[in-house]
Amino acid sequence: MSEKILIVDDEKEITDLISLYLQNENYTVYAFYDPIEAWKLAESQELDLAILDVMMPKMDGFKLCQKIRENHNYPIIMLTAKEEETDKITGLTLGADDYMTKPFRPLELIARVKAQLRRYKKYNQTVPPEDSQIIVHGGLMLNSLTHECTLDEKPLSLTPTEFTILYVLCQKKGQVISAEELFHAVWGEEYFSKSNNTITVHIRHLREKMNDSFEDPKYIKTVWGCGYKIEG
Repeated sequence: MSEKILIVDDEKEITDLISLYLQNENYTVYAFYDPIEAWKLAESQELDLAILDVMMPKMDGFKLCQKIRENHNYPIIMLTAKEEETDKITGLTLGADDYMTKPFRPLELIARVKAQLRRYKKYNQTVPPEDSQIIVHGGLMLNSLTHECTLDEKPLSLTPTEFTILYVLCQKKGQVISAEELFHAVWGEEYFSKSNNTITVHIRHLREKMNDSFEDPKYIKTVWGCGYKIEG
């Protein structure tokens, strides 16, 4: 069964072009120019990934991303005509998994879609992975089979990206893991290595969810110029 992808962009030409490329890859595509109509579908249809434009009338992509994240954990890729770092950080903080600036090459977008779907499938697989295990660190517990995470015995709601980053850090606790290493561990795609700030934003969001202090973190520590680690 082909994966179902939602595209929302009020620029008809861009929406139609992305739809064409995705359909050529045998994905089932739901294309909308109106974010309100797209939201209605997102609430009634099971989806595997969403591609959202940031600047749209009626409801911007940030708001739509936020609403989707209230009930769904599938990957979200944001599109924008701006190159402002604040927009990128806003999108990632609201739960987006990746970010592309217009104009972009359609084939690069397809590559990122495939990378996100591979990770999402792994996140939701029903067959236990070979390295399936429960990691316990202080009050933190991560189950790689069920992808459940608890902190002080309370459920911690994480996106697939956040879970994988935290799992990799816990799996290699005591070791410093660079942002580039985290990219390869999470996405397995070379192009991510040039966007280290994406990992920074995901780490920040993890800390917020864990109520972990930036100045004196209990769990995720920043090793300046090197990367991140969780003390062994």
